Amino acid sequence: MRPGPDPSFMPPFDPYTEIRLVGLRTLRGANFWSSRPVTRLDVAVGEYDEIHSADVPGFTEALIRAMPGLWEHRCSIGERGGFVTRLRRGTYAPHIAEHVGLELQTMVGHDVGFGRARGGDRPGEYTVVFEHLHAEVGLRSAALALDVVQKAFAGELDDVEFALNELRALLDTPDVPPLTQRVLCGITGGGERTAVREEMVRRGISDHELIVDVAPSYILNAGLPYARSEIAVILDSDVQDVPDRYRDEERNLQLVSVLADAVASGGIVVLPGREWEVQDMARRAGCRVAVFSELDAVPARDARVAHSVAMVRDGRIVIETGGELSDAGALVDGADRAAQVAAALAVHSLRELGAAETGDEWIPDPATEPAPAAP
Repeated sequence: MRPGPDPSFMPPFDPYTEIRLVGLRTLRGANFWSSRPVTRLDVAVGEYDEIHSADVPGFTEALIRAMPGLWEHRCSIGERGGFVTRLRRGTYAPHIAEHVGLELQTMVGHDVGFGRARGGDRPGEYTVVFEHLHAEVGLRSAALALDVVQKAFAGELDDVEFALNELRALLDTPDVPPLTQRVLCGITGGGERTAVREEMVRRGISDHELIVDVAPSYILNAGLPYARSEIAVILDSDVQDVPDRYRDEERNLQLVSVLADAVASGGIVVLPGREWEVQDMARRAGCRVAVFSELDAVPARDARVAHSVAMVRDGRIVIETGGELSDAGALVDGADRAAQVAAALAVHSLRELGAAETGDEWIPDPATEPAPAAP
């Protein structure tokens, strides 16, 4: 008979009240953490911000008895048993919930492995994300993972059959339909997104509903609202509408570059000059990069490798592609210069791809069905 939890153990603080669910959602489109759909769990840990698995007698042994598959989790150590090593050395509730949420899905037959646990939107809160194959199974796995972690910290975990029974009941239920919307252009950044959208419409893109202004805060909280776009416009990486912990340079770059993950292979991402890190991210996503400047030249580093460039000369927008120059019209007084140049380059890129015609219906990729309007 295998030993159960230690009946003499009394946790220093009640994990059932200290470790609390703050938010739970599914991100269907490309997002800050992954290009795949993920479940997001936001959790507050209270006093357990300072209490880890090695502080609780029998914690690791009870968790492994209940979920022996955790031996297969390589974790940051990068080898079989890596997560167990982390448990024995001491790791915290959000990280444990990430691995438990993945393992619960594995135990009911879903092959998942991607997960992250990071600081949350406010002090004392954490964000846990992991992939899922079925949205409802993912959501319930997250909530049940928190249950398992609470029981383990309380010294009351014997098995996880209660969780597996619930998940098995969800396996055959209808899943949330995959995100399929295709749009012409997504726009993000801290700059004049609305001005870019309006200028694209003024320049003849009639399908204005297929030009989607996506605030960085929306990407962080919900992921992209569409599956694919022909092009993307990233105005800058100066993000101000997100919690403080997401405003450092690296996270800003990662957040705005999510738009490139949804651009069709070989599509074009429109970016300002000198945003070299985001340009590199766009290229790694399989996109071509078009660079704009509101001045009379773009930096030489950009010009050497850009698919096309747009700039202002003598009050007019000039676009160069493949060594050929084209005049995109005069700047409009009183309107944002950068927004006008970015919009002109975006419209030029759409026409180059054959994805839009002035005053006419959108021409989709011939290998696909016509795209529905974005939500």
